[in-house]
Amino acid sequence: MDFTTKFGDFRAGEIILIDKPLDLTSFGIVKKVRWHIWNCLDKQYKKVKVGHAGTLDPKATGLVILCTGKFTKRIEEFQAGIKEYYATIKLGATTPSFDLETEEDEQYETSHITSELVKEVIENQFLGEIDQTPPIYSAVKVKGVRAFTYARKGEELELKSRKITIHELDVIRLEGNMLEVRVLCSKGTYIRSLARDIAIALNSGGYLTALRRTRIGDFKVEDALSLEEYEKLFQ
Repeated sequence: MDFTTKFGDFRAGEIILIDKPLDLTSFGIVKKVRWHIWNCLDKQYKKVKVGHAGTLDPKATGLVILCTGKFTKRIEEFQAGIKEYYATIKLGATTPSFDLETEEDEQYETSHITSELVKEVIENQFLGEIDQTPPIYSAVKVKGVRAFTYARKGEELELKSRKITIHELDVIRLEGNMLEVRVLCSKGTYIRSLARDIAIALNSGGYLTALRRTRIGDFKVEDALSLEEYEKLFQ
């Protein structure tokens, strides 16, 4: 099979855009793509490097950029691109992971929350450069170990805040206790933490029930392949 007619030369370097499905890790995407390159093509492609340019949580869907061969050297360049997300936040409750990975642990009042209040809080507190603390259920490394490893063992962990930038944060709708927003943000932003912090600023609690990444820099999810579409290219 001459794969160069479809993707080019993996060794020289290629960019593959994948629309990640729910409940699969970013590294899981890498493994699936790498398996097809290593096992479905000529031996010359064995051990070609494959890496992703930015982690997407298992409970999120959307754009993942994969780089192969010499293009893996450009991963940091792509990671630095501005990200666009569409997020749904459930107000009035929290989970330890700030998303659906864990069960609700606390309940809060939401009757005082209005669209006007949400917009006021966002405009006053969540635009521009802000401090943000990553979730303990995250891939942040602490003493060489991923934070989620400690969290899943029930160990207490205190993560340091970091500077991130929210370029745009638009309210799409507030219906009952469900808030939908569009976020344009810098590298290193955790939308789960943003959901938590917005809810706290509203004197309530909140966690993500849905998250979709639609853009990284100039790359858009509408130009990405589903895993099924990708796998069909090898048939």
